[in-house]
Amino acid sequence: MAHQELSLEAVVEWLDQGAPPARRPQDVLLGLCRRLVASGLPVYRVGVFVRTLHPNVLGRSFIWQADRDLVETNEVGHELLESEMFIRSPIRVVFADHTEVRRRLADPGCRRDFPILEDLEREGATDFLAVPLKFLGGEVHAATFATRRPTGFTEAELRALRRLLPPFTRVVEIYANMRKAQNILDAYLGPSAGARVLAGQIKRGDGEDIHAVIWFCDLRDSARLAQFMGRRQYLALLNEYFECVLGPVLERKGMVLRFIGDAALAIFPVDGRPAEACESAVACAHEAIARMEKLNKKRDSPLAFGIGLHLGEVTYGNVGTPTRIEFTVVGAAANEAARIESLCKTLGVSLLVSEPVARNLPRAWKSLGRHALRGAGTEIELFTD
Repeated sequence: MAHQELSLEAVVEWLDQGAPPARRPQDVLLGLCRRLVASGLPVYRVGVFVRTLHPNVLGRSFIWQADRDLVETNEVGHELLESEMFIRSPIRVVFADHTEVRRRLADPGCRRDFPILEDLEREGATDFLAVPLKFLGGEVHAATFATRRPTGFTEAELRALRRLLPPFTRVVEIYANMRKAQNILDAYLGPSAGARVLAGQIKRGDGEDIHAVIWFCDLRDSARLAQFMGRRQYLALLNEYFECVLGPVLERKGMVLRFIGDAALAIFPVDGRPAEACESAVACAHEAIARMEKLNKKRDSPLAFGIGLHLGEVTYGNVGTPTRIEFTVVGAAANEAARIESLCKTLGVSLLVSEPVARNLPRAWKSLGRHALRGAGTEIELFTD
């Protein structure tokens, strides 16, 4: 096909239809690149760089190369913004100036002002184009295209590519917003609750009864700490404490449901395997205590906390007002877990487990006797190890 006759209208139509049958962003890019090559556009490398909203992840990159005909994905943290690689990247220019960056590497006088160009030349690239992907909400992301053809891209090919960008950007934006919604829900609700919300369980009162190990932890002497520390210093301390104590919960697929000041509520659903859930919860508690002991070696004033573990029935679902809803667990067992944890200070231990937990996990438990829980109708035997 002659270069001046290049048309990507079939690709545009495919994008307008939502890029079927793709269901993942990498599938969209793979389908796009295969269609570009089949249409006569001599690309050998295409990249898409999309920033996201996540406390730990700045964004994701998707790179297709013709030699392997697959899409590699990668996540980068916020520290990338301070890196030499990003500062000297054409992507930074696209993000900052919302403009194209083109370098015709086949031309002897072409500026090699970005280190990535040297890498591309080693791969045989002769022409490179970075373009902004402008989302409807005002955000600007980026895509790059490179060719190995000795003469580089023709003006007709560049026009065809630019015709392609608006529908491609809309598809990228849809997937980016889906990812952003998932990130936000995962960060603020947890993966399980976030998935339920995305699946439509958003009506107040939606929920289900589940059998779970309930974890409740609380920092000791927090009022005194807050009083004598600056607010930012205290906030940093809380984050360090929660990372130390709740890190094991998340690593073992426990579900952290809510933070209540310096306390936290989590669950380990039983799913028909109570002993396994109890084992996971207790193992997490031991790991949390070990991590805190390690952290305290670096502190002038050691931090103390308590963990209470209880096994029971709770309702897992939406609760709140018509306009402000929280996905959490409610029920007597959740309240009892908090009451159990409050006895850690009284009994001088970091971990207390209820009789139902200890019964499902036979080991040399140390009984601390039967105790009345505030709000509970009967006494319950508590154990530590």
